[in-house]
Amino acid sequence: MQTSKKAAIGFIFITLFIDVMGWGIIIPVMADLIAQLKGIKVNEASPYGAYLLSAFAITQFIFSPIIGNLSDKYGRRPTLLFALLGFGIDYLILALAPAYGWLFIGRVIAGITGASFTTATAYIADVSPDETTRAKNFGMIGAAFGLGFVLGPALGSLLSTWGIRAPFYGAAVLCLLNCIYGYFILPESLSKENRRPFDWKRANPLGSLKYLVQHPEIGGLAFSFFLIYFAAQSVQGNWNFFTSYRFGWSEKMIGISLTVVGVLVGAVQAGLTRVIIPKIGNERSIYLGLSLYTIGLVLFAFATRGWMMFAFLVPYCLGGICGPSLQSVISGHVAPNEQGALQGSLTSLMSLTTVLGPLILNNLFAYFTSSKAPFQFPGMHFLVGALCMLLAVIIAHRVLSREKKEQTGLRGAN
Repeated sequence: MQTSKKAAIGFIFITLFIDVMGWGIIIPVMADLIAQLKGIKVNEASPYGAYLLSAFAITQFIFSPIIGNLSDKYGRRPTLLFALLGFGIDYLILALAPAYGWLFIGRVIAGITGASFTTATAYIADVSPDETTRAKNFGMIGAAFGLGFVLGPALGSLLSTWGIRAPFYGAAVLCLLNCIYGYFILPESLSKENRRPFDWKRANPLGSLKYLVQHPEIGGLAFSFFLIYFAAQSVQGNWNFFTSYRFGWSEKMIGISLTVVGVLVGAVQAGLTRVIIPKIGNERSIYLGLSLYTIGLVLFAFATRGWMMFAFLVPYCLGGICGPSLQSVISGHVAPNEQGALQGSLTSLMSLTTVLGPLILNNLFAYFTSSKAPFQFPGMHFLVGALCMLLAVIIAHRVLSREKKEQTGLRGAN
């Protein structure tokens, strides 16, 4: 049984690794493709990149709880394969897009089927017997993301030598191969006795968010979760635009920097989280990780040389120890047959940050690099992200402290 669970985690790790590598391949060229299709400069293209991210996120926000609830009824395996097929089709459309508007079609398709993260996290919850093991296994998801970004951007930079569209074809091939791999290899994780009927109330994206506030401890921690992913959009949604404008980085240099990100994230999630979290616990890991995230974003904001971005990636990526711990604490409050609904709700929150984050933060970058701004400050979006991380620390501390007091009171009463 233990061997079977380890094998299942391995299947999910490889599936997400290939999935993320496909996205990592296209990041180095995405800014230039948008600028080329619109006929504008890279810093002016940043808001258009935000619109694409938001188009993806809006559809994912709507459909993630639906997919999460479908996985609770029909199982994780079919919904995951459906998601991977959708991503493959998306990349083919991006590769062939003759105009900027076509990019929206691809992103909408990817948003509708983009349940790989939702279903994978539910899969992890299915095969994890306790909170500490869940935190370790959620860390493996982060490691898959990190390693995907090691090879993805590097491969994207290499493929870009054959043309700006070549990385999109490469990503499509990877995702479709991943789908085929999952069809033959990936086992089902949700037993039939743990499945439940599909519930439209829970599948409603707004209703799925209400699910998070039914319990105060989940609602508060979910808001911290929201702030973390909103702040992260200052990096994820604008890294290529910022570094290209601020330091004149080429697609190759952007790819190298993202490869470094992948190495650091992979080391933190696959190694450090599995050592630190058991030693200091989930709560302290959350506080430490969010503090490091905050420091990293402040340093990004005031970087004046390209090499500084590489140095400042270290504290920022070390902040990744908070994610698995926070997600483990949240998932520990719900029953096994509700993990799909919970993870669908959390993915809806993540999608909401991808709707709002790039629209706000990318436009902040574009504004503070334009002649309309009262002063030039390209790093303003990083500074706003740092404030959000700081607020997330405060909220998480208040919620977890209150929960500990309640538990102490209950033990005293008994």
